Amino acid sequence: MSVPVANAATTSATTSAGTSAAESPATVTVNTRAALATVPDTGVGANHAVWDSQLGTDTVADLLKDAGVRMMRYPGGSYSDIYHWKDNTAPGGYVAPGTDFDTFMGGVRRAGAQPIIIANYGTGTAQEAADWVKYANVTKGYGVKYWEIGNELYGNGHYGANWEADDHVDKGPAEYARNVVAYADAMKAVDPTVKIGAVLTAPANWPDALVGSGDQGNWNQVVLAAAASKIDFVILHWYPSATSPAEVLTRPGQIDDMIYLVRRQIAAYAGSRAADIGIAMTETNSGLGTTTQPGALFAADAYTTLLENGVFNVDWWDVHNGPGTVSTIAGQTDYGDWGMLSSGTCAASGECEPALNTPFAPYHGIKMVSTFARPGDQLVRAASSEPLVSAHAARRPNGDLAVLLVNRDPDNPHPVTLDYSGFAPASGAPTVYSYTNGAASVTSASTGTATAQTLPPYSLTTLVLHPAAATTGAPGIPGGLSASAVTDTSATINWTAADPGAKPIVKYEVYRQNGATGDQFGETPGTSFTVHNLIPGTRYTVNIVARDSGGGVSWASPPLTFTTGSPAQSTCSVRFTDTNDWGNGYIGSVDITNNGSTAIDGWTLRFSWPTDLQTVGSGWNGTWTQTGRSVTVTGLPGSRLDPSGGTTNVGFVGNYSGPNILPGSFTLNGTVCTVL
Repeated sequence: MSVPVANAATTSATTSAGTSAAESPATVTVNTRAALATVPDTGVGANHAVWDSQLGTDTVADLLKDAGVRMMRYPGGSYSDIYHWKDNTAPGGYVAPGTDFDTFMGGVRRAGAQPIIIANYGTGTAQEAADWVKYANVTKGYGVKYWEIGNELYGNGHYGANWEADDHVDKGPAEYARNVVAYADAMKAVDPTVKIGAVLTAPANWPDALVGSGDQGNWNQVVLAAAASKIDFVILHWYPSATSPAEVLTRPGQIDDMIYLVRRQIAAYAGSRAADIGIAMTETNSGLGTTTQPGALFAADAYTTLLENGVFNVDWWDVHNGPGTVSTIAGQTDYGDWGMLSSGTCAASGECEPALNTPFAPYHGIKMVSTFARPGDQLVRAASSEPLVSAHAARRPNGDLAVLLVNRDPDNPHPVTLDYSGFAPASGAPTVYSYTNGAASVTSASTGTATAQTLPPYSLTTLVLHPAAATTGAPGIPGGLSASAVTDTSATINWTAADPGAKPIVKYEVYRQNGATGDQFGETPGTSFTVHNLIPGTRYTVNIVARDSGGGVSWASPPLTFTTGSPAQSTCSVRFTDTNDWGNGYIGSVDITNNGSTAIDGWTLRFSWPTDLQTVGSGWNGTWTQTGRSVTVTGLPGSRLDPSGGTTNVGFVGNYSGPNILPGSFTLNGTVCTVL
């Protein structure tokens, strides 16, 4: 698959008016008290396919190891649903010689990685999958832990598009879920330690939110409700829609909301199993600038943001893929190849790729991720004042801090001033790793300072900073965070005590994440804290820090995210319903009820969209206006809400171009309403 890309030739770093980009520096803020997820040893991965003649070769295994790839997915995308492992065949497709399971595992072991295997759902059986588990883990002792049940089964024709093989007569999500249960039972009967993954759709990506004929809900609702008791993780694929390299480089900004929505779906439909179900992004790619710098910048930003959100595995599509439409991007030839490594072949237009296995730019982008964040590092919040510069940070167990900076500007360097909260860097030049446009490798040098760096155009930069003072003897990390008694304006945060370090712990500090700044909610000597004066219908993320009698401070706890509700009792109530969703828009229905004792003659309802990617297209039964994220609906002339249950309904067409998180708070004539 290939997508034409726009020509974005590099221009001078000086504007036509002669004003240097250096006159507008960016400020990057790193807050080590705003902890995110810890980097897992399965985080950085790549896809392998049985049609790739280089699968399992020493050359490829060594290249993947050098890039820090710790997870390898097999046997490859949609081929997984036609592939039969016992005889290494894929009827209707091509299987290259020497690509069988044992050869693949040889490459995995040489690279020091782990496998993630896709069991054939489309043309296979639960028994075939169980036999594969037996061969892998009992006969051969490979210890294959992670198993997906099928590939993109929502593409089996049930929603119209039909690219995924599926021999089941019933191609709906309920039938898939029923078979996931059967596969899981058969596979775990052989090896109870294996982890089973089920296919979900990524929010705001087709066919998310669509309800097929005869289904009781959309794909994710039905699969989670029926199969959650048997699965250990869910599988997402994400190929963001964009029309230019510049646009696709903004798409990692949607990941926070995407994963938040998936976790909400898991919580809503998986019942008591929800906390035990992980998330894997087993396919992603920029789709534009796939062999040049946009691919590298997207890979670094997307992998890191997904890991920050607790996704335990991210796999690039693909190790090799082959050339597509050739173009020029920022002065570099882009072969339209979705592989990390060159296939050494020629495009239909005649342009030939570099020598076989030459790394393309995304390979270096993924290597930069592995350089920046290693297994066991704690990712922490970082933010940039410049929209074209994104920032990430990670604390290392030895006390060091790594900062990854992404300059998405193809034309201009960006000077950056760095500020730190909760970390004091040592003086002197830090170690700086850099990958620039058109470079053949990631380079390193000691340059600049911990507080000032200049980012080349279209570049990736990682700083590794040492602490100014020793970090030994600090308290342990508080854990086990949970929220209880969550109302519209308050919540109680609970945690488990941290282990003391060199001195006794005297208090715990509660911080709210607010971008890269941290608002301290308060402190307590105990292990719970009630927060008041919260905003209804708002998402909050908090961390806990332990402080000892000598002023020593622990690393921040893992994050806890909760969302406040609406008032239990109010003189008004609102029911907001998505009644008919088609993937980038829907019909919204809003019931407004007057619970008070007096009539309301003339009313105004207000709410705010949770993201910048949601709009009202048109509305009825009221006058609809939108300013920024804020939406106002005013009753038509003569509108009246009778007391004690008087109700009216208004409706609208809602549009969205990213994760569609519905609003959670409404006011009627200034009063906060109960949300039903």
